[in-house]
Amino acid sequence: MTPERIRPDPLPAIRPVWEYQADDELRTTYEAYKQAFQVPWVGVVSMAYAHYPTFFQRWWSALQPVVPTRAYVEAAFAVRGAVEDAVSALNPPPIRPRLEELGYSPREIAEIAHTIEVFSHGNFIQGPAVFAARLLLEGGGMGEDLPLGPLAASHAPQHDTPFVLIEPHHASADVQAFYEEIKADLGLPFINTDYRALARWPSYFMRAWGDLRGVLATQAHAELARDMHNRLFEAAAGLPNPENLSAGDLQAAARADAPSDDVLAMTRLFTYLIPGLVVNVAFFRAQLQQ
Repeated sequence: MTPERIRPDPLPAIRPVWEYQADDELRTTYEAYKQAFQVPWVGVVSMAYAHYPTFFQRWWSALQPVVPTRAYVEAAFAVRGAVEDAVSALNPPPIRPRLEELGYSPREIAEIAHTIEVFSHGNFIQGPAVFAARLLLEGGGMGEDLPLGPLAASHAPQHDTPFVLIEPHHASADVQAFYEEIKADLGLPFINTDYRALARWPSYFMRAWGDLRGVLATQAHAELARDMHNRLFEAAAGLPNPENLSAGDLQAAARADAPSDDVLAMTRLFTYLIPGLVVNVAFFRAQLQQ
């Protein structure tokens, strides 16, 4: 049975161990993580998991050999293809002509599109691993007898320069106010990494978000996010499990670090957020392709 899409109330505390805070052992794990997923950053979900070291180590040791395989990558890309095909139902309006009127050059528009591409790839490639954690914490399982199969080829977009993230304390007053609007729109106390990266171009992002705001509360958006939620759980349930990680194993690891419901509540929050996030980023991507 697919777990429900649950937004915990109250929201659990999120305590990421940022890359700059990691000790030598965790820094080595983070580098292995980035190499396995072929991403330039460690997802906030995984840094939040690292606050619970027994849980994080048990989860990652089981998923590390799975993530680089063709089976894992194809499952993640199938979910991505589904949302990018379906997002047209939200009627994302073209944004490129508006940017050109503002004076954006082709190079600047290409930089925005590339940033969206890097986040699209990163969100989807990390998604099944996160959903596998919740699946196991709620008593489910992955494909115990499935072979690992061959490794995937390189699948990440080239990215040679670090992201510029506009943190709230970097932002001008109008961008800070805009961040408060985003948090109100989403009902969240924080701003996703994707959005802080796109705020590097505030005149673009304020317009893109304004277009998205018109569909955030619609039934069509909710249904698409629910479909992504179900597809990601289906992908997680079909993953190989060479370490034989069981629900009991992961639940015990979570209890070793915190009260039994803490890690589950956090994971429920992330599996609630990720489907909406991937729909929103697909919306931004579609806007630029028209």
